[in-house]
Amino acid sequence: MPRPRCCRFIERDPCVRLFKPCGVIMRDLPVVDLPVDGLEAMRLADLEGMTSEQGAELMGVSRHTFGRMLAQARRAAAEALVHGHALRIAQSANVRSKSHDISFPKEHKAMKIAVSSEGPGLESMVDPRFGRAAGFVLVDSETMDNTYLDNGASQVLAQGAGIETAQRVAEAGAEVVLSGYVGPKAFEALKAADIQICQNLDGRTVREAVDLFLSGKASAADAPNEEGRHKA
Repeated sequence: MPRPRCCRFIERDPCVRLFKPCGVIMRDLPVVDLPVDGLEAMRLADLEGMTSEQGAELMGVSRHTFGRMLAQARRAAAEALVHGHALRIAQSANVRSKSHDISFPKEHKAMKIAVSSEGPGLESMVDPRFGRAAGFVLVDSETMDNTYLDNGASQVLAQGAGIETAQRVAEAGAEVVLSGYVGPKAFEALKAADIQICQNLDGRTVREAVDLFLSGKASAADAPNEEGRHKA
């Protein structure tokens, strides 16, 4: 089953939902749909002159998603104008108007999540160890696209595995780490790299751990969990 889209934020609901050529009866016109979030992307980029990064942040999506929405919206508008079709502003799933939803949580921004894993893929089990984990599944929080980062080099280190692994994860662009237990030195290294850390997620698949984090049921830790060390 496809994963639901992240919520997209728009400034306000459009006051006009349909545009058509003058003097042509509506029933005789083909209709081109322009999603309301695509209209918002056009407003931010083409009317307000914002960059993709600025527009993406305001809408709570990734730059890739913002660019895709903008390109599709421009194509729909061009098709209606060039061929003389009606243009309908269509409601999109998971779109919220900021005028009705004042708070706009950062959690909706796409991010890269590194999950300590016993193998590649979303169905692999979470490795309870961070520093000596077999590897990390790097997950895009919006699309669930994933790649695998092998951690074999750290497994054979006599000491300093946690710090070495923290550096490897940071270099991979991770913004969040999900694991079973993160030792004090690795914890400090991750925090210094401004990476969120969620622990006690062993016993679950990578997919389950990510879902728990995205649903807000796995909160970021402020310190290593000593109980988790004994389990690991």
